[in-house]
Amino acid sequence: MTANAPKFTITTEITNLVAEISEKIGQIQGKKEYERNLHLRKVNRLRSIQSSTAIEGNSLSLEQITDVINGRRVVGNPREIREVRNAYDAYEHALTLNPYKIADFLYAHKMMTAELVNEAGKFRSGNVGVFSGKKVVHIGAKPEYLLSLMTDLFKWAKNTKEHPLIKSAVMHFEIEFIHPFSDGNGRMGRLWQTLVLSTWQPVFAWIPVETIVYENQAEYYAVLGRAEKTADSTEFIEFILSAILRAINELSNITEIIPEKITELLTKTQRDFLTNIIGFIQTNGEIDNYRAQLLTGKSPEMTKKLLEALVANKVLIATGRTKGRKYKLNPNL
Repeated sequence: MTANAPKFTITTEITNLVAEISEKIGQIQGKKEYERNLHLRKVNRLRSIQSSTAIEGNSLSLEQITDVINGRRVVGNPREIREVRNAYDAYEHALTLNPYKIADFLYAHKMMTAELVNEAGKFRSGNVGVFSGKKVVHIGAKPEYLLSLMTDLFKWAKNTKEHPLIKSAVMHFEIEFIHPFSDGNGRMGRLWQTLVLSTWQPVFAWIPVETIVYENQAEYYAVLGRAEKTADSTEFIEFILSAILRAINELSNITEIIPEKITELLTKTQRDFLTNIIGFIQTNGEIDNYRAQLLTGKSPEMTKKLLEALVANKVLIATGRTKGRKYKLNPNL
């Protein structure tokens, strides 16, 4: 490791996670499901955007974000609507960018923060601190060192022999740690990890890892805080690889779980809905209306209607009532 290389240690847990993720990604790529299912790709892209912006405080729901991107009128905070449009543009253009080129990194930031910050597409000119309430929990690097630090990071990432999963996690952490921008550092760290992974395996462009991070937001910030105190990303790598694995596990193929003779009885809308929730049910054992809304972008009323339709078709079994109602896969399938 060179003097300017990021600080981290390859633990047994990291090695095991890399091996398991690599195996599962190979299986997904082999099925080419994401090459064919354009609807699923778009839904997952919107889930990524909703989660990444929500981590930073954006209150728009997945359904509202879907309407924004589809050009429908949405009643909401204009700044939040702009954040969503910018994030969509950045994610849509990400695969045209070089993950190891500073100019492309700045261009992505310009797309991400257009009309939101004065220094869009530029490294910050002033000092910045990260606050938890009124308490400063992290001070970003001094502005005069930003270009040098980011150049060293990108040079390391381009030349390192570390696995892309590890490299992407380190870049995510270092972007947060260096804090090169006046705003948008979190969104850029998550976007750049997706870009590095997508350059390695294209399917990562459609895996909404950000959703898992959002669900575990408190732990995400706690791990970041501990890692920033030592400038060592080991614990953060373990956390983010675990999130990636969980996101992959929620991408189960419907045809592997539900017999074709049953799925043929469902409408296209019902099959698409089931495709978006079945991985979560497999991983967690059950799902509720709210979580199904987040995964599919449907309204509460439509989500309830579709869940009950799947119950009627004996794909799911419902337990509980009203807000406590849960849905499980029918064990007799």
